[in-house]
Amino acid sequence: MPDLIRDSVLGQFLNSVSGGRILPYSDQRVGFVVPKHFRADFISRSASRATIIGDSTSPALKKISSSEKSLSDLASPTLDLPSYPETAVTSSAASTRTVVQDSAISAITTAVVDAAECRLRKGVNSNPEEGNAFCEKARDEMAAAKLHPEQVLEQDPNLVGWYGASDPDNPRNWSLFKRSFVALSISLLTFSVYIGSAIYTSSIPSMMVSFDISQTRATLGLTLYVLAYGIGPMFLAPLQDMPSIGRNPVYIGGLAAFLLFNTAIIEAPNSSTVLAFRFMTGFVGSPALATGGASMGDIFPPEAQPYVIGIWCLGAVAGPILGPVIGGFAAQANGWKWPIYELMWISGFSLIFLSILLPETLEANILLKRARRLRKLTGNPNLRSQSEIDQAAISKKEFIYESLVQPFILAAEPALLFANVFIGLVYSVFYLWFEAFPLVFNDIYHFNLGVGSLPFAAFVVSGSITYAVYVLYNRYHMEPRMARNPNLAPEARLEIGLMASIFIPVSLFMFGWASRASVHWIVPVIAAALYLPGIFLTFQSIMMYISISYPNHVASVLAGNDLFRSSMASVFPLFGRIFFQRLGLGGGSSLLAGISIALMPVYFKHQAHAVIQLLIKYGHRLREHSRYAHYQA
Repeated sequence: MPDLIRDSVLGQFLNSVSGGRILPYSDQRVGFVVPKHFRADFISRSASRATIIGDSTSPALKKISSSEKSLSDLASPTLDLPSYPETAVTSSAASTRTVVQDSAISAITTAVVDAAECRLRKGVNSNPEEGNAFCEKARDEMAAAKLHPEQVLEQDPNLVGWYGASDPDNPRNWSLFKRSFVALSISLLTFSVYIGSAIYTSSIPSMMVSFDISQTRATLGLTLYVLAYGIGPMFLAPLQDMPSIGRNPVYIGGLAAFLLFNTAIIEAPNSSTVLAFRFMTGFVGSPALATGGASMGDIFPPEAQPYVIGIWCLGAVAGPILGPVIGGFAAQANGWKWPIYELMWISGFSLIFLSILLPETLEANILLKRARRLRKLTGNPNLRSQSEIDQAAISKKEFIYESLVQPFILAAEPALLFANVFIGLVYSVFYLWFEAFPLVFNDIYHFNLGVGSLPFAAFVVSGSITYAVYVLYNRYHMEPRMARNPNLAPEARLEIGLMASIFIPVSLFMFGWASRASVHWIVPVIAAALYLPGIFLTFQSIMMYISISYPNHVASVLAGNDLFRSSMASVFPLFGRIFFQRLGLGGGSSLLAGISIALMPVYFKHQAHAVIQLLIKYGHRLREHSRYAHYQA
């Protein structure tokens, strides 16, 4: 718990203003041993020494020989264990020949640590084969350090990295509980913003009366919000990839602005003010919707990401689904402002909770801050993290290009374009179909505004079942396939979406033609629940596909997908009601089902002709000709 608070926005602030006295890091505590090659005085002394390569009297080689002797005496209880921070700093890049002697000492310290751990493992490990294998690795490291001391010339003693493979500050090394807690926190953040789209729909009837506006103008508040959280990531998501900023300041700062702008909506004197601030709230809250998956990737290895991204997707889907349920009764009792109040309560709680307990997950930002602390501690101005070196090598023009231009260029990639247009149309049908719910449950079954929103809760039930099935599918189908073929093509991730997509037209047909007074209301509720497996598994498969296909540009790829998805879906609610009034519930739902069938699998003699099937069949060719995508023949 202390490290959760320390790494949060609040903890970082307290640590900074107190000079490291409050919530200190290990390198800010009394007794911390600074690695030798990080000390400015050590570097200056080393620079004045002559380089001696191959001389058996060299201190470096004497140190190697001494360490090798210690390795041969592993059973001895008198083996001195080197201090942890002193020996476990990673380094790479070029270094000068003038520091080779002490760099050689630094190079073999990993072998010394492994030698010590070898002794410990042989003493306590119940598996002797594992202990012997580890000891063999330690001997190999020591031999390499002795036979090839010239390799230390390639090391940079000023490069700040992790304190070994098990560094507790590395997000991938956090405990499962901590990583799961962070995943749920990101899902809460996503839910807090995403619910803002649908909770507004409960305010529309009362807002029409209060401001004397048409339903189309009132619905524009939903359209602008959805459009804004598609545009926002194109500008805000790149900030989260900057090592000097990181993920948390954008998340928390955006959520604070989100809360502030919703306050302005409450006090709005006219509908124009409401619409303007609806766009602004969607814009500032958008990073959580676009890069939550990237945060999951920071803390979980690739094999676990389908599960945790699935949880995050549930948080994203739950927002639009539960929004009308939460806002319906409040709007019915107290008018259009009360759903906005509820949105403020949810986002306000999330702001306080996450400001205190959401740790930074971006590796580059964590190491950059470590380098700053070590520069202050050692007085060595040359200490740098790899991200600082990389950033210094990029011009402002290149940064602007990579941040603002590249997402649009990537969005035009054939594989991404297919995937983005496909998921955008799926979401458009989803948002348009939502406009039929008041016509069915309020007009046909005569539910009031509050009760009429309860059928949306059916999605929660089907969503929970769908996620459980998805976990089993990954565990017993995808993982064995990946174990047999580690280079499994990303298109394999689309197969579950292909199978599940049939639920969408089935749900639409059943909902449209069962929605009549002579049929019990539970039938259209069940029909609606069948939509969730289709959209969730389709969304999940597309997200996994584009993330795996473009591993070096995940943030830009997700931002582009969000832009397509949101900009396409945002306009459909504007004509949703009149669409169903003119075509009827059966006719309108049938048209949407037909569009879904055209997009998704149509099986004829075992051949599927659809967008998603085209990606499965030809996606590897599209990636092969891309300069951004990952491709392996």
